[in-house]
Amino acid sequence: MNRNANSQSAGQMIGLINGQQVVGLDIAKSVFQLHSVDMGTGEIVNMQLKRAKVLEYFANHQPCLIGIEACGGAHHWARELQALGHSVRLIHAKAVRPFVSGNKTDATDARAIWLAVQQPGTKFVGIKSEEQQATLVLHRQRELLMKMRVMQTNALRGLLYEFGATFGRGKNALFSEIEAALETLLAKNSLPQYVADSLREQVGRIKALDQDIKSIEQRLQERLKSNAQMKRIAHIPGVGLLTATAAIATMGEASAFKSGREFCAWLGLVPRQSGTGGKVKLLGISKRGDTYLRTLLIHGARSVLSHSKEPVPWLEQLQQRRPTNVVIVAQAAKMARTIWAVTAKEQNYQRGYQSTRPQTA
Repeated sequence: MNRNANSQSAGQMIGLINGQQVVGLDIAKSVFQLHSVDMGTGEIVNMQLKRAKVLEYFANHQPCLIGIEACGGAHHWARELQALGHSVRLIHAKAVRPFVSGNKTDATDARAIWLAVQQPGTKFVGIKSEEQQATLVLHRQRELLMKMRVMQTNALRGLLYEFGATFGRGKNALFSEIEAALETLLAKNSLPQYVADSLREQVGRIKALDQDIKSIEQRLQERLKSNAQMKRIAHIPGVGLLTATAAIATMGEASAFKSGREFCAWLGLVPRQSGTGGKVKLLGISKRGDTYLRTLLIHGARSVLSHSKEPVPWLEQLQQRRPTNVVIVAQAAKMARTIWAVTAKEQNYQRGYQSTRPQTA
């Protein structure tokens, strides 16, 4: 699906796109709201559907274009409706919000989706496959476990600091020193035995979280080995296991983007613009799109800048005249464009490859 596909062009009748009836569908947990216009009679169709009746309704409906707000469960319903022969467009909530008029109700939201999907220039959200969403589930689980581990570790340090125990920096230093610190506090009668037992249990929970994180990383490694696209982009400098698996799963289809520049802008790695009177001012990066993937790219770019054995000339030149963080973001943007190019063209990464613009007749 092309996320840049024109929704409505001049001369087209509202309610129709490429000869297909447009339907706005507001999804929820139990009750769905549908908005459309019957092109035969001009009647406005505004109806509720129970969750169990949604697929039955659209299975008996002629092929149409269905707009859905990109929220929880949207990718699942998009796949199900596509399997029935319908065209589905997922729309970002920010593109729908301007068309919500009056009080916010299910009927108003469905009408807003119906209007938003027909606007010229609307950019749609790529529909992810089940495999891509499954890969992202592993990333979300790992991210959550990492946060829990940091919380547990910091809490453990803070609790023992109240009894005068301090530890070196890092998780390994904490684990190597904590048992001796507990024995010292017990010997001085500064810490009750039941508290020491409780803290030892907390150490066990932190180590269990470490094992859970390693298990998820092993599953991601297996996913990397079985996916040709992930293996292909893993050869790009600065792209490791996490970035390779997350990039392919988040991107969806590379064909949904016109160019690597658009993919880079979609990730929020390009400057924001503010202009008036014909003058445009470039600000900091927009930070739109997926924060998790953007963070991985920036961390990978930082490693390229710090540990590269063969420095890239353009990076060295940029580093001489711009701050370090600006150089890192520039490298991250370069990595994002390279990921798109390698994926879209289905070719292996080549160091020093120079792309050429097609000559116009």
